[in-house]
Amino acid sequence: MRRWLLFFLLGLSVRANAQSKDNHIVIGTIDSIYSSILKETRKIWIHLPYSEDGNDPQKKYPVIYLLDGDVFFYPATGTAQFLSQNGICPEVILVGIPSTDRLRDLTPWHDATVPADSDMMRTSGGGELFTSFLEKELIPYIGSHYPVAPYRMLVGHSLGGLLALNTLINHTSMFNSYVSIDPAIYWAGQTLLKQAKTVLAQKQFSNTSLYMGLSGALPNADSIMKDKTLSTLYDRSVLEFDRLVCSSPDNGLHYRKKYYDDETHNTVGFPAIYDALHFIFDFVPLPHIQKDTVTTAFYTNHYSRVSEKMGYMQLPPEEIINGMGYYFLRKKRLDKAYDFFQMNISNYPGSYNVYDSMSDLYAAKGNNEKAIEYLKKELTLKDLPYIRQKLEALNKQK
Repeated sequence: MRRWLLFFLLGLSVRANAQSKDNHIVIGTIDSIYSSILKETRKIWIHLPYSEDGNDPQKKYPVIYLLDGDVFFYPATGTAQFLSQNGICPEVILVGIPSTDRLRDLTPWHDATVPADSDMMRTSGGGELFTSFLEKELIPYIGSHYPVAPYRMLVGHSLGGLLALNTLINHTSMFNSYVSIDPAIYWAGQTLLKQAKTVLAQKQFSNTSLYMGLSGALPNADSIMKDKTLSTLYDRSVLEFDRLVCSSPDNGLHYRKKYYDDETHNTVGFPAIYDALHFIFDFVPLPHIQKDTVTTAFYTNHYSRVSEKMGYMQLPPEEIINGMGYYFLRKKRLDKAYDFFQMNISNYPGSYNVYDSMSDLYAAKGNNEKAIEYLKKELTLKDLPYIRQKLEALNKQK
């Protein structure tokens, strides 16, 4: 099927239509899981890639876990979908985790600097228990109910950013990458800094990424670090953590921080997630190519390198290869078109669309018998009206 043509004619609307139900554009569903660790039922918001429409049941996707999921689900979903369809990052599943008791779940320690009789202190400090819920209950649940690949990212903002850093420092292997946005590193007398000082110097973080997005302008480090008042505690904590990371360049951590001059604490999450995906998946975009001379080997080699970075097999995306096949089909370079369409059949045998494309190739060759053969194969995977219409038209030409 010539989906590449629709893509260029209609742009983003193609993807939105793929998830429309009853004239509603659907970006996700709400699932739930009972946690015996937290002793409560937790709702989770799920977004599947828009290509997850039954084309190939064998496809697997990395998973991004979003703390404060009800807040960041919408911007993260749009951002990830936009970047993936433009080849900047892989298609991903997003799992938004709404808070029930935010201070309990996102703070790894009680903060003794807060008055003991305050509402804050009554429940704070449950972050390790919540992390245990993530590791032992939520991640296994997602793995058994959704088509997940073995690559995970954790995204957190403010107290969620603190929990993300604590997970990086103390539970490193739980996730492959971490996004910490305006993290509350000052919490509990800068306990995280005390732990990080030793851990960052001694532990190896190979194949682990950290992106830290910070609101406001880059502070004057020298003057801020000399100011010991409460008003500079946040900035001092962040600067000190950054110094600790940068002072251990041999620990293998793939790290970047960025200040957003025009953003506030409440708005920095959106651009930070966008930039974080660019940074963490900087090995995914294809190099510039000369289309007329490119071969299937170019894509095989590139995605072999991507697979090495991701830690599991990443096949060349079906739509990219499909588009190249049609590029050569339009130019009547049928042997090259065949190579790309056959590559997709080999990589995605459970996708109905790959057989549709090969059928178009054989129809262009005037070999209606083979074109019909591929359409019949397609019908065994997906029975759609347009497929039957194409089959009927070819049968009439016999």
